[in-house]
Amino acid sequence: MSPCNCADEAADIEQRRVLGILLAINTVMFALEFTVGLIGQSTGLIADALDMLADAAVYTLALVAVGRAWPAKARAARISGIAQIVLACGVMLDVARRFMEGSEPISALMMAMGLIALIANLACLLLLARHRKGEVHMQASWIFSRNDVLANLGVVLGGAMVALTGSPLPDLLIGLIIALMVMSGGISIIRAARPGSRTPAGSGMQV
Repeated sequence: MSPCNCADEAADIEQRRVLGILLAINTVMFALEFTVGLIGQSTGLIADALDMLADAAVYTLALVAVGRAWPAKARAARISGIAQIVLACGVMLDVARRFMEGSEPISALMMAMGLIALIANLACLLLLARHRKGEVHMQASWIFSRNDVLANLGVVLGGAMVALTGSPLPDLLIGLIIALMVMSGGISIIRAARPGSRTPAGSGMQV
């Protein structure tokens, strides 16, 4: 009989627990934020909601990768990175459409939903803190959640600027910035998942 890898098994169980909670949070927040974004005509909220959806996909793939060999984990990270890039491109197209056709974002909804999403993502960061320099699929989860916090702050700021100026441009700008952040995070994950790239996030996965 092979010796029991109790430490590895315990680590896998902990990873699955954390990723399961993160998946639930991001799935609920995507549905809520996307609905509010449509009602409030906010590109920033819609972009942030799609980022939540991409994160939910990341956590699903990471759950599949737990306990598997490094190539499987790297493959999961690459797929999640590609998903981020595709969604970012979609958001940028929506920003261009709204810039040409016009929009009337509701600042109060932007700020309220942005604060709720910020609280949710701070909770995700706390759950991931001990795993941020771990295996590549957990590094991916940390990077995306960290970017989400910055995006939430941007949405709140954008809502305040819309209220002050009466212009939709701050909302469009925030939506574009979030899309670029999402794309940057996706590229970082793909690079980190290349063969031979098993280094911690701090040495090559910073965005």
